[in-house]
Amino acid sequence: MQALFAPKWSSDVRLDGKTAIVTGANTGIGKETATDLASRGAKVIMACRDMAKGEQAARDILRAVKGAKVVARQLDLADTKSICQFAENIYDTEKTLHYLVNNAGVAICPYATTADGYEMQFGVNHLGHFFLTFLLLDLLKHSAPSRVINVSSAAHAMGKIQFDDLSGEKDYHPVRAYAQSKLANVLFSRELAKRMEAFGVGVYSVDPGAVNTEITRHIRRPFVDVIKTFSFLIKTPADGALTVIYCVVNPESQMVNGGYYNDWLAWRLYFPLQWPLYCSRINCFWQVFTADRPSHQ
Repeated sequence: MQALFAPKWSSDVRLDGKTAIVTGANTGIGKETATDLASRGAKVIMACRDMAKGEQAARDILRAVKGAKVVARQLDLADTKSICQFAENIYDTEKTLHYLVNNAGVAICPYATTADGYEMQFGVNHLGHFFLTFLLLDLLKHSAPSRVINVSSAAHAMGKIQFDDLSGEKDYHPVRAYAQSKLANVLFSRELAKRMEAFGVGVYSVDPGAVNTEITRHIRRPFVDVIKTFSFLIKTPADGALTVIYCVVNPESQMVNGGYYNDWLAWRLYFPLQWPLYCSRINCFWQVFTADRPSHQ
């Protein structure tokens, strides 16, 4: 809501010599973020599931931004094999990684599972990015100061993580599943921020607000009617990307590590009663999920 009453945030910070990865960069918030970072001089790796769309988006940015350094690479966040291949390619080709923007996602979609058997929204929105981030941590630490930005949603406030049904087979509801995945983004950001602070890696979660992007393609009535009624609150992808970009370029001294940002402000979140349980479960899940994974030194 602040965006309705306050001037838009802007910054002329340059990112020359920096390298960024933006997932889901072929459209919407991801494409706007990639375009902005490229305009600041950063090399941007556009991680896209659909390479035809990714390469077209890269060509669009090259036409729009003089001297842009962008490249599209294939990444399917619903398949851990694809995530591993993407990470290996990054280590083979990049000496540094300063910004990882975990933006890609699916929303309120019909029931489906990832290649590894997890419910699709939780698998793509959270687990895929969780695993990608873990695989790239060595490069992020090597490149410090660096940052991880996880795109979440205000829907996280309705979320509850069903640790006993991550496949979603028992009681799938598309809205609850989306909220669960967005809550996981916030919890992961907080836990990762604690673990990485000593290494110079900042971590932030972002609520871009209600944005008119392709992620809403699965939404049906009555939600479509609600969106039409409040269409004056719907942001463009460029406006939706502003808080993501803010978390990339704003000085570290002005940031709250592990913070949740909306309209370029850090918000205090409350998770009464459930918070200690979520923290302990996420911590255990981290240990299980990352056990025996190779490290790049």
